[in-house]
Amino acid sequence: MDASKASEATPMQNRTTVERTSDRELVVTRTFNAPARIVFEAWTKPELFKQWWAPKSMGMVLRSCEMDVRVGGRYHLAFGHDGSNLDEFFGRYIEVTPQSRLVWTNEEGGEGGPVTTVTFEEKGGKTLLVLHELYPSKEALDAAGTGAAEAMGETFGQLDELLVTLGASGGRS
Repeated sequence: MDASKASEATPMQNRTTVERTSDRELVVTRTFNAPARIVFEAWTKPELFKQWWAPKSMGMVLRSCEMDVRVGGRYHLAFGHDGSNLDEFFGRYIEVTPQSRLVWTNEEGGEGGPVTTVTFEEKGGKTLLVLHELYPSKEALDAAGTGAAEAMGETFGQLDELLVTLGASGGRS
């Protein structure tokens, strides 16, 4: 990649916004400098997802990442550091529209966990990503807090960095 392309693809020029839009809803928004096809792949291919999902500043790594990205397919993520697992997240995909939309359940807290929807809208070679979490109650969202959503700024910055690499190599198929 030459110097002019590097300056065009600076990952940190995009900002992540986190907003509690109702008593039960949290919305995280960011624009990525990559086509929806590549951003969607980074969300659906375990080998790519593992490279950006865990915030590095927290010293966590995504130890295990299993994703069967299809309607009815399941996912399982295990995070940890210093040789121990800290958290596990799992659920199933309830909607998969390639390059456009993912919807999954979050079942680690039992039935009635939040449902996450991620949309990918491409405009002029960039992708507007909106992550929407709908909790079963105000109390469930209050209990979850906004810490994880606020960490998305760092996580999405890491995705930006990966997308620059994927864009420079023409993406993966």
